[in-house]
Amino acid sequence: MRIGVLTGGGDAPGLNAAIRAVFKRCEKYGYEVVGIRRGWAGMLNKECFELKPEDVKEIVGKGGTMLKTSRTNPLKIPKGIETVSKNFKEMRLDALIAIGGDDTLSVAKALSEAGLKVVGVPKTIDNDVARTDATIGFDTAVNMAMRVIENLKDTAESHERVFLVEIMGRYAGWIALYSGIAAGADLILIPEEPFKIEDVVNFVKKRLEKGEKSTVIVVAEGALIADYKGPITKETKVDQFGHVRLGGIGEFLAKEISKAVGVETRAVAPAHIIRGGPPTAFDRFMATRYGIAAVDLVREGKFGMMVALRSGKIVAVPLSEALAEMKKVSPELYEEAKTLF
Repeated sequence: MRIGVLTGGGDAPGLNAAIRAVFKRCEKYGYEVVGIRRGWAGMLNKECFELKPEDVKEIVGKGGTMLKTSRTNPLKIPKGIETVSKNFKEMRLDALIAIGGDDTLSVAKALSEAGLKVVGVPKTIDNDVARTDATIGFDTAVNMAMRVIENLKDTAESHERVFLVEIMGRYAGWIALYSGIAAGADLILIPEEPFKIEDVVNFVKKRLEKGEKSTVIVVAEGALIADYKGPITKETKVDQFGHVRLGGIGEFLAKEISKAVGVETRAVAPAHIIRGGPPTAFDRFMATRYGIAAVDLVREGKFGMMVALRSGKIVAVPLSEALAEMKKVSPELYEEAKTLF
């Protein structure tokens, strides 16, 4: 059997561990593994190579993806699905394992519905893919973000400043919530619950009245301001999956707070820093289990499925279910978090 593997969308720590596991499992079964470069762009352009033992020898602890990635969407390209299907046959693939978030997996679902044998693996630092407890890269991103927030707390206390830490999270506030709570942030703002600027300003004022000279506020990049049209963006141009480039809400709030309260306020956006670097042990272990399980689904002929983590067990769920909705922070969980601020 000849199995292709690709990584699409944003990079995430743990991808290389998953690729390694796919290769190792295939090696055990005597299958060939074809690495597809640059995600779906590679399937459109037939950018592929035969994976060898030396390719995966020392990659388990390396961040990023050795297969490279892109945000190319075949669904937005004329005859894109037809081209991918044709190249699938010309590359002599018996099956394809697609590792990615909801965008990458939406293409995998379309290809599966078109008759190709595809299996999905959930990857995204945002942790917003449904029907799974965790996605590859989330744990590492949370730990990286936590350290950034902790470092800024030291500086905030030393200079008696207000800091806005803008954390990745387009539609879901998982990273902001987890890292903010773990680092002891004073306030956390997420996309799931729109907020009023005056409430944030009053929050800072009340802290000052209590003698708290420093404040650290964690805000997800996609957090929504009540009565404001959409999230704060850096530009209006959209990618092939229809996403605009978010960013700037931290600076926006910093200016509003400084103007209203009169205290020195700074904004920091670690952005891609939290998605790079070595993956945590959890991400390495989970990604390895995902890679093994994905190959087993191919071996069992269970296509159109995605591997998932459920209460410690690796299970298979239909791609249609995983993409039916986005996993977001529940009102109940955010209400618990409010106990801390």
